[in-house]
Amino acid sequence: MVFDDREHLIQEEKKKIHRLRVLVDLTTSVLYQDIALTREEAQQLVRGAEEAILKMFPDKQQTFDIVLRPRFERILRERWGGPDASRDTAS
Repeated sequence: MVFDDREHLIQEEKKKIHRLRVLVDLTTSVLYQDIALTREEAQQLVRGAEEAILKMFPDKQQTFDIVLRPRFERILRERWGGPDASRDTAS
């Protein structure tokens, strides 16, 4: 019984990690490839991704800020320029 519970928890965590990867990959793709996307829409997309990620992993704000926020900010700077693109996505 304990083994089954543990295995179930492991499988659930794997599903969440897979969803996280898909969400980050899709967000990144849209930011890079949607030529009609405005900077404001891109910032909203990043905020939406952050909210979704934190719903899946509520205690991981710091991890998001260290790992994913810089990735998204770099894309925003590459597409729309500006030295303070990084602060535009902060909640």
